[in-house]
Amino acid sequence: MRKIAITLMCSFVLLKGMAQQAPPNKQTHNFSLQDCINYAYEHQDSVKNAKLDILSADQKVRETKGQGLPQVNGSISFQDFLKAPATVGPNFLSGAPIDPNAPLIQFPFGAVKYNNTYAIQASQLLFSGTFLVGLQAVKTYKELSERNLNRSRIQTNIAVTKAYYQVLVSNEQVKLLDANINQLKQQVNETTQQNKQGFVEKIDVDRLNVQYNNLVTNRDNVQRALTLNYAMLKFQMGMPIGDELMLTDKLSDINLESAALENSVDTTFYRNRIEYQLLETNKKLNELDVKAKKADLLPSIAAVGGYSAVFQENHTRYLYNHMYPSSYIGLNINIPIFSGFQRDARVKQSQFEVQKSQNMLNNAKNGLTLQATAARVSFVNSLNSLNNQKRNQALANEVLRVSKIKYGQGVGSSLEVTQAQTALETSDNEYIQALYDALINKVNLDQAYGRIK
Repeated sequence: MRKIAITLMCSFVLLKGMAQQAPPNKQTHNFSLQDCINYAYEHQDSVKNAKLDILSADQKVRETKGQGLPQVNGSISFQDFLKAPATVGPNFLSGAPIDPNAPLIQFPFGAVKYNNTYAIQASQLLFSGTFLVGLQAVKTYKELSERNLNRSRIQTNIAVTKAYYQVLVSNEQVKLLDANINQLKQQVNETTQQNKQGFVEKIDVDRLNVQYNNLVTNRDNVQRALTLNYAMLKFQMGMPIGDELMLTDKLSDINLESAALENSVDTTFYRNRIEYQLLETNKKLNELDVKAKKADLLPSIAAVGGYSAVFQENHTRYLYNHMYPSSYIGLNINIPIFSGFQRDARVKQSQFEVQKSQNMLNNAKNGLTLQATAARVSFVNSLNSLNNQKRNQALANEVLRVSKIKYGQGVGSSLEVTQAQTALETSDNEYIQALYDALINKVNLDQAYGRIK
């Protein structure tokens, strides 16, 4: 029961800050496990944020493609020269030979007082190696966001499944406690009557009442924990805590035996793990970064053109009487020649990142294989423990049945019956713990082998 208690404590901490009154429009849901998972895919915030990341990646693709489309910019400027700049030079207006040693004079003409310019420039990228590599990179970036969504869905699936199983186990525990309470209540009533008739001592009745009260208290505690487990499940699903949720799946629907047989001989299962796939995508991005750094060595070519209109006058009322237009077209070619070996250094740095990515993939392969091996061992052990606890539970019921018969025939003691009852309660608790462990380890095994999508 220790693991269940720890789980409940963690659940309480998560839900402590989100207690709220049930909304007036609360809904009732009858959900299977798959229904809960599908609901979480639509309502869990982490999944919704991952979907928004994909939409953002789509816009990143558009942004990068836009670099290859025409770029058009316009500008407008207006200048009022409070003091016009002077134009100086040698005095050639006098007609006399120019004396290079003579002082310079200020000419009467210079910039006019008012200047209003309208201009438009356009450019079209014709060739750029970094742009072509960038198009590949943004597609891989989108692939990364899609895999991040898949990871969020897997994490949500795992969290919902474990919470769902916790509710099923708690319901099973309540049923076992109810059965024990009912049979113990019957025993208390029979023993009380026997005490009134003088056949048994008062201490026998008291001993049974102590057990009965402890069982009822335990049952009440489990029932409150069950309410918290339902709240935890709804939290993992992104469902309002005030909504009513009824589970339609049963423990008998879960085939634990078949889980140990799946993928038992698959040696490439690690490729199904989203963690490995994310590392593959990261390596691909690093390889594209190498290509982009190398593309910096290639020239880039762009077609350019522009048109401008200038209005100049010393008086505002005449400013727009005359327009002085200009226009141009041309090519801009940028040719990298030498950058002090900076580009070569950047390429080598990116190549080292690719090698590191490969090392991380190798390490992930070994780590995921180890994790799968450990998950299989834990699951098989928990499955064996569960089967053993089922046998112990059956034996404890049989011992209690025989003890009650012997006591009724006068050849056994009430203490023997009490001990048998205690043993049954212990076996029930150990069965519940073994059942919980087997279910959780099944989820861990499915995760380890990449079965959860």
